[in-house]
Amino acid sequence: MSTSSPEAVKRLLENMQTDLRSLSMECKKKFPPVKEAAESGIVKIKTIAARNTEILAALKENSSEVVQPFLMGCGTKEPKITQLCLAAIQRLMSHEVVSEAAAGNIINMLWQLMENGLEELKLLQTVLVLLTTNTVVHDEVLSKAIVLCFRLHFTKDNITNNTAAATVRQVVTVVFERMVAEDERFKGIVEHPPPVQGNTNRRSVSTLRPSAKDAYMLFQDLCQLVNADAPYWLVGMTEMTRTFGLELLESVLNDFPGVFLEHQEFSFLLKERVCPLVIKLFSPNIKFRQGSSSSASPAPVEKPYFPICMRLLRVVSVLIKHFYTLLVTECEIFLSLLVKFLDGEKPQWLRAVAVESVHRLCVQPHLLRSFCQSYDMKQHSTKVFRDIVNALGSFIQSLFIVPNTAAAISAPAGGSGSGVQGAAQGGPGTGGVSGNLTTQAAFEYRGTWIPLMTVSVQGSAKATYLEMLDKVEPPSIPEGYAMSVAFSALLDLVRGMTTMIERELTIEEETAAKFRDTHPDQEWQPQPGAHLVWEEMVNACWCGLLAALSLLLDASTDESATENILKAELTMASLCGRLGLVTPRDAFITAICKASLPPHYALTVLSSNAANLSSKAYSIQGQSVQIISPSSESHQQVVAVGQPLTAQPQGTVVLTAKNIQCMRTLLNLAHCNGTVLGTSWQLVLATLQHLVWILGLKPGLGGALKPGRAVEGPSTVLTTAVMTDLPVISNILSRLFESSQYLDDVSLHHLINALCSLSLEAMEMAYGNNKEPSLFAVAKLLETGLVNMDRIEILWRPLTGHLLEVCQHPNARMREWGAEALTALIKAGLAYKHEPPLAQNQRLQLLLLNPLKELSNVLHADIRQKQLESVLQILQSQGDSLGPGWPLVLGVIGAIRNDQGESLIRTAFQCLQLVVTDFLPTMPCTCLQIVVDVAGSFGLQNQELNISLTSIGLLWNISDYFFQRGETITQELEREEAALQKQAREKGETLNRPFHPAPPFDCLWLCLYAKLGELCVDPRPAVRKSAGQTLFSTIAAHGTLLQQPTWHVVIWKVLFHLLDCVRTSSTTADKEKIESGGGNILIHHSRDTAEKQWAETWVLTLAGVARIFNTRRYLLQQLDDFFEAWEVLLNHIQSAALSKNNEVSLAALKSFQEILQIVTPVKDSDKASDALAAMGVPPVLIDPLSASGPGRPLMRSDSLVERLTRYNGAELQAPPPGEDSGLEDSALWWSAWNTWYRTGTESTRPPSGAAERLSFIPSQPFLTALIQIFPALYQHIKANFSMEDLKKLGVILHGAVSVPISSDASPFILPSYTEAVLTSLQEAVLTALDVLQKAICVGPENLQVMYPAIFEQLLLFVEFSCKPPQYGRMETKHVANAKYNQIQLFAPAEWVALNYVPFAERSLEVLVDLYHKTACHKAVINEKVLQNIIKTLRMPLGLKYACPSESTWKLAVSSLLKVLSIGLPVARQHSSSGKFESMWPELANAFEDFLFTKSTPPDNLSIQEFQKNEAIDVEVVQLISTEILPFANFIPKDFVGQIMAMLNKGSIHSQSPSFTEAEIDVRMREEFSKVCFETLLQFSFSNKVSTPQEGYISRMALSVLLKRSQDVLQRYVEDERLSGRCPLPRQQVTEIIFVLKAISTLMDSLKKTQPENVDGNTWAQVIALYPTLVECITCSSSEVSSALKEALGPFKDFMQPPVSRVQNGES
Repeated sequence: MSTSSPEAVKRLLENMQTDLRSLSMECKKKFPPVKEAAESGIVKIKTIAARNTEILAALKENSSEVVQPFLMGCGTKEPKITQLCLAAIQRLMSHEVVSEAAAGNIINMLWQLMENGLEELKLLQTVLVLLTTNTVVHDEVLSKAIVLCFRLHFTKDNITNNTAAATVRQVVTVVFERMVAEDERFKGIVEHPPPVQGNTNRRSVSTLRPSAKDAYMLFQDLCQLVNADAPYWLVGMTEMTRTFGLELLESVLNDFPGVFLEHQEFSFLLKERVCPLVIKLFSPNIKFRQGSSSSASPAPVEKPYFPICMRLLRVVSVLIKHFYTLLVTECEIFLSLLVKFLDGEKPQWLRAVAVESVHRLCVQPHLLRSFCQSYDMKQHSTKVFRDIVNALGSFIQSLFIVPNTAAAISAPAGGSGSGVQGAAQGGPGTGGVSGNLTTQAAFEYRGTWIPLMTVSVQGSAKATYLEMLDKVEPPSIPEGYAMSVAFSALLDLVRGMTTMIERELTIEEETAAKFRDTHPDQEWQPQPGAHLVWEEMVNACWCGLLAALSLLLDASTDESATENILKAELTMASLCGRLGLVTPRDAFITAICKASLPPHYALTVLSSNAANLSSKAYSIQGQSVQIISPSSESHQQVVAVGQPLTAQPQGTVVLTAKNIQCMRTLLNLAHCNGTVLGTSWQLVLATLQHLVWILGLKPGLGGALKPGRAVEGPSTVLTTAVMTDLPVISNILSRLFESSQYLDDVSLHHLINALCSLSLEAMEMAYGNNKEPSLFAVAKLLETGLVNMDRIEILWRPLTGHLLEVCQHPNARMREWGAEALTALIKAGLAYKHEPPLAQNQRLQLLLLNPLKELSNVLHADIRQKQLESVLQILQSQGDSLGPGWPLVLGVIGAIRNDQGESLIRTAFQCLQLVVTDFLPTMPCTCLQIVVDVAGSFGLQNQELNISLTSIGLLWNISDYFFQRGETITQELEREEAALQKQAREKGETLNRPFHPAPPFDCLWLCLYAKLGELCVDPRPAVRKSAGQTLFSTIAAHGTLLQQPTWHVVIWKVLFHLLDCVRTSSTTADKEKIESGGGNILIHHSRDTAEKQWAETWVLTLAGVARIFNTRRYLLQQLDDFFEAWEVLLNHIQSAALSKNNEVSLAALKSFQEILQIVTPVKDSDKASDALAAMGVPPVLIDPLSASGPGRPLMRSDSLVERLTRYNGAELQAPPPGEDSGLEDSALWWSAWNTWYRTGTESTRPPSGAAERLSFIPSQPFLTALIQIFPALYQHIKANFSMEDLKKLGVILHGAVSVPISSDASPFILPSYTEAVLTSLQEAVLTALDVLQKAICVGPENLQVMYPAIFEQLLLFVEFSCKPPQYGRMETKHVANAKYNQIQLFAPAEWVALNYVPFAERSLEVLVDLYHKTACHKAVINEKVLQNIIKTLRMPLGLKYACPSESTWKLAVSSLLKVLSIGLPVARQHSSSGKFESMWPELANAFEDFLFTKSTPPDNLSIQEFQKNEAIDVEVVQLISTEILPFANFIPKDFVGQIMAMLNKGSIHSQSPSFTEAEIDVRMREEFSKVCFETLLQFSFSNKVSTPQEGYISRMALSVLLKRSQDVLQRYVEDERLSGRCPLPRQQVTEIIFVLKAISTLMDSLKKTQPENVDGNTWAQVIALYPTLVECITCSSSEVSSALKEALGPFKDFMQPPVSRVQNGES
């Protein structure tokens, strides 16, 4: 029934009244005031009950008054009264009718009672009821209540103490529970607390709600108290113990982690108060070292105190568990401390508690993972996780190394000393502990014996000493306890970590599999983060784990402990394998392997691996931890004695039961985790091989190992236990290899590789002695091969490849087994029912048979014997299904090698002759081709020249056989072909036999031709020559038999292939000189190197093929891909033309011309001679150079007569080359053009670097021939000749012209300098451009866009006059230099550049002509041709006297003037379109560069010459005044400005600070200056000024002029005065005279001009000159005086009477 139901309320009212009556009765006599209060209380309650419906609420409101009588009753301090009152008060509280004020009063009353020591248990009860039933008590009141409980905890009475302690715990919990409830209530409301400021806890509390505030203050004070500081809030505390405080802290942290994680203020407390406190309290433990006497240190070190230390560790465990994320740095410190406590120097009890704490961590893999993420994976952070593992390891190690005396005393041997040990695991077969007789589970190492006890269930960390909260003195630790906890911790750590990671890995793999099903086309990307963490965890811990586990494994005497350790190593190895961490995986496997073998067993695979590991001996806390290798003293049962497997015979070795247990683990590992072993198979198999050898197992049929006796040496001794085990082990071993059929392909490959390398080691060992070799690997390879027959393809190559090596071993037994295994596999493979069957899967059949053929390479006679025997067996058993087997037999016959010696080759050749004479009709026709091949291979061997030549004869015989049996062969081949085609169609593949499209019979011929083709490129010139003749004559003889499409193959597979090979050989041939041809044969100098001999072959072959193209032209033209063939032929011509051999390259161009002439009209005179060649007479190869010499035009060699005679009216009539073949022809021509282009580009491209200085440079005749081909070509391609092509052509022309001439040839090609002649190459280049230009001129409109490109090309050539082209970085000697008019013909330079001046000048003339014709063309205007011309001419104009030849700049000026006279009107006409915008500045610069050149005239220039040159300058200025200035309104303003500035500069030259040659030049150009000035003035005052802007420019110019005049005059007067009698320098006098003349010219102009055209300022400046002129009168020079007179004269016109001011102002 609830406290608020009507009945309850009614009962409450009755009870209260009863209580008050009782109180009144009790106090009647002694305490009247209390009695009265009680009675008025009764009245009060009645009135409340009568007046209010909500009775409880009203009671609460008036609770202060209601409670008052009871409080007074308590004040009497009478036990009976007090008890009655407290009971009544508790009743009120339980109905929650106490208000805050009342509660305060109650607490105060309780406090007084406490101080008087009354009713202490009742007080505690009251406080508890008050705080648990409601939440009205807060702040000071609450703190007072809590202090009250604390004070009662420290009374003398034991019962009170304990009750108070329990109450305190409960109260503390209540305070925090209230806060949690408060948070729940406010959950939905989002608050924004003001930011926490500073570190003072006073301020931060203001943000908390009431209950939270209480909790905060309480927790803060607990910290204060534990720290032995005064509390802030719990005022009135008198004493406190640290242990109690720590327990309270721990319980709060453990029960209410949420509070600290959600509230900033609390997390602040945690960080700022709790952690420092813990660290501070830990300090005695850190500093303490066992056995350090206090006298040695100056201050006595405080000893660690068990109760505090243990509680601290509990707090730390809670902190790490719950608040790790918040306290990353602090946890790092705690964990480091934990690690330190495991130190050997710490007290035993401390190490035990620490190891328990570590165990607690080890069972939380997710926490360990967070450590790894937060510390180990961060830079500059302690590797905490690694340290924990290493610490455990070194802890275990220290227990073995340091026998701990303390433990020895506390636990007597056999000990039931501590009761914990009673639960020690009994060995297998014991019921429990029965005294010392039981074999107890223990570790033993180097004389140290440590028992093992059960400490906790696996996966949970049940601590013993961390729970001893009641102990004050440190307990004694039983022997073996610490070891057992550490051992459990290790195992739990491994188990937890591997399970966690493997679970996550599996989930990831499933996700990946799902992803692949849904998105088969995409790549699955795992989150890299997770993998990194896993890998880091393993990397951090494996070393420590391995060290500890290896040591424990070595020391373990108990089977189940051994099993656990092995399981841990196995799971770690498997995990490392899955994560792809090779080193740790191998390390764990190595550990298991080592444990399987006898102690100190020499096994290289393991020792090399262990060396790697032990070289990584790492240090933990200054102690070096070595990975300990097994020690031999462990007391283990010996179960076998045998021989070690080594090269030298040694004594015997023993195997113990533990070795066999480890071996089983190893087999288990290989069996279950084969897929992740990868390269570790090597370790595993090596170990197994040694164990098998020691146990004396030998291979039997099919590779299974059976117990057998050793042939020599002491026999193996086995106990009966092992004897019964052996068949099992043998069986497991076989099962292991049988299970290889379930491995995936990659793992299977690893397994095979490992077996192969084991076998290689066994082979190494068997070298040089006749001892029994270890056949484990070979046997297991055979076994693995046999069980994986269904996928034999993927492992066949490595498997048989290795066995073939074994077959070559010198040890007969080894070799014999290798051949046995290999032939067994081949026979099994052929007999196995493959899917599809072998008959349909020829590839597989050949793959299986291939090793048989490979055996031909083995030199041992016994192996060849074995090979032939098995061939025989195969023929007997599978002969009928051996359709494709014939080639193999032929292959074995044909397996001849040049190093096998003459006799063997002879014998084999006799076999072949037998096959050719007797067996050709009996074998399937499809093998005829192989016979041809084998015959060919005898032709190619180089031991015996006669056999080579005979084999060519044999090929002739074979062709005879083809010819006679043509019909039958054709039929059978076509039947076979049809079957093959069908098969291919079903498979959806194309049929791939050589020369496929041709009919099968034609193919045989083609093979024959191909073989002959191969012989045509034999290294021996004799063979080459005869094979070549034979090939061309057979093609001529049997060409008629071939069907027309087969010609396609002849062209492509035979002729072109031959050309390819010849080309390759020629380009790589040796350039060394051959001394003599053997015997007395002399070699002509043109053939005395291999390269020259090959060049001959190349020329002949190319000519032969070109000839076939001519003679069979119409036949070939009907081929679909004639065009491609044409391209390839052109390509060959191209590469020959580009070969670095002059003979070949020139011949190639001649062949090019020859095949290009095919489609030109035929002259009658040539028909007859060509007709003869076509009558089937084999074409003799004529050197094409002589056939079509330079003087004789190349004829079309395929005339009509010839065609008629050749085909005798056959149906192969091709249409005459008319309009219908025009299209085809154009494609051919274009192809020819592309070849020409590529050849040109390559041959004229300059070498790129200095290293290529000696590279080949094409000769002039070659280049001339090349360029001369173009005009003819162009006639055929002009219809589609595009801009692109034009650009390409330009590049080649430019390149060709740039090529220098070898200095040997220069006297014949270079004209002497005096005649300005062009070389034939330059002529050809200009001709080519001329052809183009004419074509454009008469061509359609759209061709005219090419004009600009032609201009560009010509302009490039024009530049040569000043800047001869560079050919790469080659240093050339330039023979032309105007200043030194002589030539050194035999210059030291290897290469001489041509004289480009005549060529450039001719190009310029052509250019001006062309511009004349085309100035108005749209393209010429759009492409800014005029601007480009000006730009190019700027160079010679600017250089002027510095040009290599003087004629150049003069020609340039005259050309510029001509071009401008045509171009400027055009430019003006288009002024609005902006197309000439950019030309104007260019033009201005050209004028500037020319008129004010930086170069100086040569010293020997005569006055007349100079005046001529000045006249040219004047001509330019006149052009400006007639062609430019009058049209200023069509011309950009800036340009006009530049012109004005230039005229200005020309008209007066200011004095230069120093006297240079330039000044003389200036002085002498008076005529020029005058013209400039006049032009300037004429423009300034012309009334044609169209815009104020132009007027402004001219006025600007004028005012500058006047200003300068003023300056010059003033300076002159000054200098004159200073110089006294000395005459002034000549140039200054000249200058002043010029200024004065200019002034008089100006005055004249002003006079003639309309007054309104002259600016007022100008007048002012002119008048201002007057006084300065007057100053000059005193000068001494007569010339100056006369000039001054002329200047002063005109001023009279300014002399007027002054006008009135007003008018002046208005004017």
